[in-house]
Amino acid sequence: GMAALPRKRFYRARAHSNPLSDSHFPVPVSPEEFDYSLHYPGHQSGDSKIEFADVGCGFGGLLIALSVMFPGTLMLGMELRDKVTEYVKHRIEALRTTHPSQYRNVSVVRTNSMKYIPNYFAKGQLTKMFFLFPDPHFKEKNHRRRVISPQLLDEYAYVMSVGGLIYTVTDVEELADWLKSCLDEHPLFESVSEDDLAADPVVGLLTTATEEGQKVARNGGQTFPAVYRRCF
Repeated sequence: GMAALPRKRFYRARAHSNPLSDSHFPVPVSPEEFDYSLHYPGHQSGDSKIEFADVGCGFGGLLIALSVMFPGTLMLGMELRDKVTEYVKHRIEALRTTHPSQYRNVSVVRTNSMKYIPNYFAKGQLTKMFFLFPDPHFKEKNHRRRVISPQLLDEYAYVMSVGGLIYTVTDVEELADWLKSCLDEHPLFESVSEDDLAADPVVGLLTTATEEGQKVARNGGQTFPAVYRRCF
């Protein structure tokens, strides 16, 4: 019968971590050490590499939508909270059970992406990176904790291919301004034109596919998407 989707309420607590969900996802020493076969069933080493990274993927709504939209592309969610990562892992397993030919291109790791991006991805590897509803860290002294900063953009540029796209969205206007100013001032990123945005099917997912986006919509809030291209 149908595999039951995991229910969010069982994943709220910050209990001690489950060794099954964490111990076999250590931080790889280098991208070559990342074990694709653990994450993508039937994937052989030497096959295609991960192309999309969802940084701070939350409950996985965007990944699930992208998995179907780009069935031939490998994608990885990165999430720091252990219970949330476990939820996404179980969600993917349940979807693979109910749709045996689908969702084999999507996986998740519990990791601190602000520290370990170069451990997972080689130079020029990624074609899309997503930063949806990141933590605003309002206080000035905490701005260094923001997941997009001038220093971190250097790392993201390194793992992205030329022409690769960074997608951001937030419901916090002050954070939206910060994200845009960091990206506008960075020499390796350029803003994507309105026409390109209108033609990109992914843009619509930024607000509709994620649990955070749906919550903002229910509360009648505004969202501020921005998309930038790695230009050279």
